[in-house]
Amino acid sequence: MNSLATRTARIPRLSRLGWLMGLYAENHTRIERLFAPAKLARGRYLSQVDDQLDLHLDVIEQHRYTTELRLSYAMTDPQTGEPDPSAYLRLYNDARQVEATHCYIGRRWQDVIGMYPPPARLFGHRLRMNTFLGKWLEYLAERGHGVGTLEFVGEIPRETKRALDDPEIAA
Repeated sequence: MNSLATRTARIPRLSRLGWLMGLYAENHTRIERLFAPAKLARGRYLSQVDDQLDLHLDVIEQHRYTTELRLSYAMTDPQTGEPDPSAYLRLYNDARQVEATHCYIGRRWQDVIGMYPPPARLFGHRLRMNTFLGKWLEYLAERGHGVGTLEFVGEIPRETKRALDDPEIAA
């Protein structure tokens, strides 16, 4: 066996699952630095930075080990009325991970991967959603959004909670 093959054989490889878990951990660090959501009370928060788009952070539920959130801009898709883009997030506070459970970026998940996707397609979709989340969180940090810009504005809209409970939407 030549030396290049020997060195290549010793380099550990990251599986797709390992990659996804790494994204979850990185995104948890990013969102904790930005908003410290585990410390926020239930309700809707608004972050306004200069002349940029207003950001909504909905703290849907706070549990002992998890926090349910929705992150969206204060603009809607004219065809569906959905906040666009938006992402539903589940923070696992004890494991220090955050998962984008579903996103709306111009289309619903059913239109992107179909109603009964094979596991590989569903897994690929999860990778793309959580990669998008990481990039979005980086962008928000660069624009100046953070704990200091959050303002509590009241209860979360009923449709936010209803969308989380709807199995047709949550995938």
